Amino acid sequence: MADQSTLTGRIARFAKVGANLGGFAAGAAVARAGGRSLDDPRNAAELKRVLGELKGPLMKLAQILGNIPDAVPPEFARELAELQANAPPMGQGFVRRRMAGELGADWRSRFADFTPDAVSAASLGQVHRATLPSGETVAVKLQYPDMSSAVEADLGQLDLLLSLFRRVDGSIDTSQIRDELAARLREELDYTRELKHLLLYRHLLQGEGHANVPQPFEALSTARLLTMQWLEGTRLLDWKEAPAAVRNNIAEALFLAWYRPFYRFGVIHGDPHLGNYTVASADAGAAVVNLLDFGCVRIFPPRFIEGVNELYAAIESGNDRRAGEAFELWGFKGLTAEIRDVLLVWARFLYGPLLDDRVRPIDLDGRPGEYGRATAQQVHKELKRLGTVTIPAEFVFMDRAAIGLGGVFIQLGAELNWHRLFRGLMDDFDVAAVAGRQADALAHAGL
Repeated sequence: MADQSTLTGRIARFAKVGANLGGFAAGAAVARAGGRSLDDPRNAAELKRVLGELKGPLMKLAQILGNIPDAVPPEFARELAELQANAPPMGQGFVRRRMAGELGADWRSRFADFTPDAVSAASLGQVHRATLPSGETVAVKLQYPDMSSAVEADLGQLDLLLSLFRRVDGSIDTSQIRDELAARLREELDYTRELKHLLLYRHLLQGEGHANVPQPFEALSTARLLTMQWLEGTRLLDWKEAPAAVRNNIAEALFLAWYRPFYRFGVIHGDPHLGNYTVASADAGAAVVNLLDFGCVRIFPPRFIEGVNELYAAIESGNDRRAGEAFELWGFKGLTAEIRDVLLVWARFLYGPLLDDRVRPIDLDGRPGEYGRATAQQVHKELKRLGTVTIPAEFVFMDRAAIGLGGVFIQLGAELNWHRLFRGLMDDFDVAAVAGRQADALAHAGL
């Protein structure tokens, strides 16, 4: 019966999404027959509207695509990046049924207090605040029903979406991007894995004063329910008007929270979304950020980190041949000299603040929401002229983290010596040491 329900849910979701996207495709075709090109901004705006109405996994996938430079044509990237991965919360009846299904009919006795209304809702689930009999406040993350079916149905329709983009512009082969998004989204459905990610990051950041990671409660968690320590904090954007020293401290705490685990353990948080962290405390001396969501975590082979360093060294020395070798470590294959040079335009943009040994904004233009957009459009135009390039899976979330965090730093108006922060991490890098630490950390978390 459960299998039948899952199949029924998948078919229903597939039909709804297919009808909406099919309607968009048909409308775009009619407009094209009337003289409107597929890459017309009006088509991009209409696609954002359609996806916004569908919500769910496909909207989240499209939002991610919009934030990966060169994953989709520039006209669509701007619109998709503005999608908000949220959804109206489910009602109290749903909550009672779902909690009973996960923890048993007596689930309410496991909590001293449980707020039946969600404090936040997103594309895959919603969060409730509760109190344990011990008096500790916890966050209870509850997955929406039949999300596995919705994800599989939406992944099928993602292929239709990508085929529409290929009709606009075939210069980017998104096959590896598609596979990477599918793998990470399926992982996000498994709250048992997210609990292990929490344990992993608590291990990676132990002794670090700049970041808090909530303690999970395994006895109150399942594959579709995650109970964790409630971390008090304020929204990051509430600090936009704080003194410069405070904003800079928050930015530095975020930088270290993301990139120190990457350089020391080869692990990175793949979703630097504003809602995924809060500020625990901040003053002119130090700042502490709370990391809240660990559904999307990427574990890299240590050799990939070597590629990040090699590309830095190649740009610093102006050695284009070495840059080509570094791109191969990143996962790019069969690059011509011309395509390599175009990719270097993007690489020089990303590494620019890290090569500049002075206090400065991450982007000298400082335009929130536009970070990297003009450079990505320039690169995309040149790649379209030169031919198809396959974007490797490893690039997806590393690049997304860099762009996502860069946008946050712009929002904060942060000015730091990014060069010295980066070199402080890069200069201590050793492949063998990272491999050893990574193996120990993954074993500690049960991954």
